[in-house]
Amino acid sequence: MAFNDGDFLEIEYTARNDSDNSVLATTDEKTAKDNDIYNKDIKYGPALVILGSGAVVKGLERELKGMELNKEKSFVLEPADAFGERNADLVKVMPLSQFKAQNINPYPGMRLNMDNVAVTVVSVGSGRVVVDANHPDAGKKIKYEVKVVKKVDSDEEKVKSLSKTYDVEPSKIDIRKDEIEIFYSDEVKKNADYFVNRASLVASILAYMKSLQKVYIREEYARHSEEEHAHSHEEDSKEEEKGEQ
Repeated sequence: MAFNDGDFLEIEYTARNDSDNSVLATTDEKTAKDNDIYNKDIKYGPALVILGSGAVVKGLERELKGMELNKEKSFVLEPADAFGERNADLVKVMPLSQFKAQNINPYPGMRLNMDNVAVTVVSVGSGRVVVDANHPDAGKKIKYEVKVVKKVDSDEEKVKSLSKTYDVEPSKIDIRKDEIEIFYSDEVKKNADYFVNRASLVASILAYMKSLQKVYIREEYARHSEEEHAHSHEEDSKEEEKGEQ
């Protein structure tokens, strides 16, 4: 089975530095924990890839197009097909005072966004800070272990997969011809992240699902008693404590 641009695939993968076999990224929670890269803010499990969207490195996308469902494949990508070659021009020396003026105390390994560019602090000393705008894995050969576990075909399943990716899973989805209504009940927490991620979901639906021309969002808000509010606050506190462990 060959896959094409526009296909929605759910994949499991582990990416390693080919030179020392260290794990750089993975969809498997146990692998992440075993290799000390576990992140409590990441939801582990199959990742959605929309072929042709440019969301993954070009070498991985090329290999995915030739894969078969549920058959694992391992391959090594050269830097040019992965995260690019290192570019010395992307390494800059900046005055420490520039960081202090923004109440930033830089340290080696720190990741920052400077002028909409992601950089890594390489070193700090003698009033100077060396920053690197190369991708952290630039210049490396990357070994991938990949399995395509699902090809998502129906519009409803595509929306569900997208909403899971953006962590805004709806209470109900209703598709009528070329229109979709997405319903979020009062039980769905509508914090700042919700509104940002919901906007990303709508943008992705319109960008990658050509069969849908209009997206309607319906939300439910309900008045709660003081007792319910207190219980909700208590549950939020428990979740925060759990996340910090």
